[in-house]
Amino acid sequence: MKISEVSDKYNITPDTLRYYERVGLIPYVHRNKSGVRDYTEDDQNWIEFITLMRSAGLPVEVLQHYVELCKQGDGTIEIRKNILANQRTILAAKIEALEKSLARLDYKIHWYDQIMIDQERIVSEEEPEVIAR
Repeated sequence: MKISEVSDKYNITPDTLRYYERVGLIPYVHRNKSGVRDYTEDDQNWIEFITLMRSAGLPVEVLQHYVELCKQGDGTIEIRKNILANQRTILAAKIEALEKSLARLDYKIHWYDQIMIDQERIVSEEEPEVIAR
């Protein structure tokens, strides 16, 4: 798959894909005989993982370390698991904070809705009745 197709598929720019490759987040991008990037399914799996982890807030440096550990083989599985578990804990705390923020926003919106309803009721009570002719 060409870079433009992968870019569209994962909703990231070609520049971002090149950056991920340059800093080592995509371990081995395959290229065709002409040297043009030709992303394999394995490459795309890495891209999907990286984009999900970046959207979850993982720093590039953490991902670089994780990829380097993957390259070292199964002897680093426990370390990789610990990295992901730590990041999961951080993400869960962020989600909890976001849920609290969302609940507070919902409360405030409901509160303002009630004020607006009360104001409309007061205005309608103050208006004189229109006599139908």
